[in-house]
Amino acid sequence: MMNAMATPDLLTALRDTNPIVHCITNYVSMNIAANVILAAGASPAMVHAHEEIEDFTPLCNAVSINIGTLSVPWLASMTTAAQVANNHDIPWILDPVAHFISQFRRQAAQDLLNLRPTVVRGNASEILALAGEQGAGKGADAGDPVEAAHTAGQSLARQYDMVVAITGPTDYVTDGSKEIHISGGSEIMPRVTALGCALSALIAAYTAIGPRLDATVTALAHFKTAGTLAGQKANGPGSFESHFLDALSTLKDDNLTGVIA
Repeated sequence: MMNAMATPDLLTALRDTNPIVHCITNYVSMNIAANVILAAGASPAMVHAHEEIEDFTPLCNAVSINIGTLSVPWLASMTTAAQVANNHDIPWILDPVAHFISQFRRQAAQDLLNLRPTVVRGNASEILALAGEQGAGKGADAGDPVEAAHTAGQSLARQYDMVVAITGPTDYVTDGSKEIHISGGSEIMPRVTALGCALSALIAAYTAIGPRLDATVTALAHFKTAGTLAGQKANGPGSFESHFLDALSTLKDDNLTGVIA
């Protein structure tokens, strides 16, 4: 571990700025991703028609691209959105969900990666596979511990000049030089569908108002801390989601620093 960071006052800035986050995400995650962004203090937009991308993306402050329910028309929208974001200096996040399960998905993830996202967020198995290494992923679920993908994350971050966030029981973030660990959360979280996808969208929101490494760390700290609080109150996955959204909306900047190392 090196170069641990203190969280800047980005949560307050997020709420004051209320950035628009353009989410091209999967069908499963649309509702929870939008609710997470709203609860945190930003503004979600679920626009995916290719005919709208060139007009709409420049109006946004960040873009989140998630390949969970990938299709040819959606891939065209994702590619165009990434290109437009690059042309307008808009940060964008790639969530390469289960990109190793088919040749179509592998190629899509690689083509999007070549467009150099600001941040890539995935589980350990996804990051290992993205770096060309063998992982034990099972669809969208990780089969590898976060620690197994540290070196792969560092390599990807240096190669593509981006931030890599590897999420799990203890999250790991690197820009190829610095590395930060974020603890917390709840064992209930993996039992609520698409929370990881929603996290990628929250990272996008934070990149709209802060430097990419600080933004990623703060988003993860916000998410983990809310998860811890929700887990203390919830009776199961159903009640966890409502407590989680409440916690996202009520946390303050000074609640987040204790989970970062």
